Amino acid sequence: MPIVDRLTRLIWDTDIDGLPGWQRSALGTLRLVWVVARDIQEGALPLRATSLVYTSLLSLVPLLALSFSVLKGFGVHGQMEPLLLGLLEPLGPEASADVTERLIDFVDRMQVGVLGAVGLAFLFYTVIALMQKIESSFNYIWHIREERPLTRRFSDYLSILLIGPVLVFLAIAIATRVTDTPAYDAVVEMPGIGAVAAWATNLAPYVLVILAFTVLYLVMPNTRVRFGAALLGGSVAGVVWLIAGQLFAAFVATSTQYAAIYSAFAAMILFLIWFYVTWLVVLAGGSIAFHHQNPDFVTRDRPSLVLSNRLKERLALSVVHLVGQSAYLGKPPWTLERLAVRLHVPRHALAGVVGALESAGLIAPVANTVPSAYVPARPPDATALTAVLDAVRTADDGASGGYGWLPRDPAIEGLQTAIDRAVEHALDKRTVKDLALSPLATATAADTSASGADEGSQATAERAERK
Repeated sequence: MPIVDRLTRLIWDTDIDGLPGWQRSALGTLRLVWVVARDIQEGALPLRATSLVYTSLLSLVPLLALSFSVLKGFGVHGQMEPLLLGLLEPLGPEASADVTERLIDFVDRMQVGVLGAVGLAFLFYTVIALMQKIESSFNYIWHIREERPLTRRFSDYLSILLIGPVLVFLAIAIATRVTDTPAYDAVVEMPGIGAVAAWATNLAPYVLVILAFTVLYLVMPNTRVRFGAALLGGSVAGVVWLIAGQLFAAFVATSTQYAAIYSAFAAMILFLIWFYVTWLVVLAGGSIAFHHQNPDFVTRDRPSLVLSNRLKERLALSVVHLVGQSAYLGKPPWTLERLAVRLHVPRHALAGVVGALESAGLIAPVANTVPSAYVPARPPDATALTAVLDAVRTADDGASGGYGWLPRDPAIEGLQTAIDRAVEHALDKRTVKDLALSPLATATAADTSASGADEGSQATAERAERK
């Protein structure tokens, strides 16, 4: 048996629940590494990293100009050049100095006062477009379809862009000031404690990078990310990024052929490659945070829950039941994540059903809630249950123009009409209120296993239920 097959069986066929603590943690780590490597190998993350490199190039000078303007108000804009040199250090001394000098020169030449209203608006647009592209990439990792509303994009993005540079330079300034004080020199010279202080000083760059990655994973996805998941992703991504920088710097120092091949473009080529590596590490860290928070997705094969029509109808009834019941009982509205946990269905599969109900005007998100929480969009006592079933049955009709091109067959149309009448007769004008306040529905609402899905869907839902 090949080594790869044996390793695969060892990782995925072993019962993790029956292992001791350290073995369970080790095997869980191997599974997490497996799924993140699969995400990279399948090409989605590298493709999005490439897209972010292109968007970042277009937005880099406006972003630096905006940060420069903010820092200038605090009198610390002179620290931008050392920071850029530090970030571009893996390119080598000559290339990092060349790229930094060009970027600073571009920023100095950009005079906001002569841009005019259109130019200033374009500057903000390019920066906002970069932030939106970053959010879109993280939403893809987290299987989130909806983006922030337009008003929240501007408020959230501008808050990050205005406050972020100040916090970064404040942290760097504090670390620099502490190491330059006589008290720090005295502590370093003390036996025993000096070694600890020196070790902490060397660890400070890692802490700052990890903190920056953690905040990025907490803020950018349009969902609630747990701090533990963000910290794990930020820790791994931060350490990997720093190690990758050292390896990249060693490669640049030992390889001299790139300068002969690319000549004057060598610095820019290295800059693009390092930019790509940075974004790939950032997205891989986001994938780690997602899988840590959603262990149901840590599977040998990528989970794909294909819902049958019967299961879609059942889930739709369960959603309106829970949402309507919370409205009547005065309980907090249901979010998509809570619904997915309650119904034991992966969130990205349930999102289609919730979206169909929202498009049909049966439920609506509460304004200014993150993540979106849903309440009834109509009075439940005036919403027929047939409307709930119709919402999921006709959800995808618009994608094909309602299938108006199909030949009209009186026999088929008559059969469909008879089916619709039978459903209406069976429901007997029952409304969402009847379902929400029904003791039978209350007792059986959790029984939403994937009985109508295919075999793979059942396996995924059963794994989620056991967890």
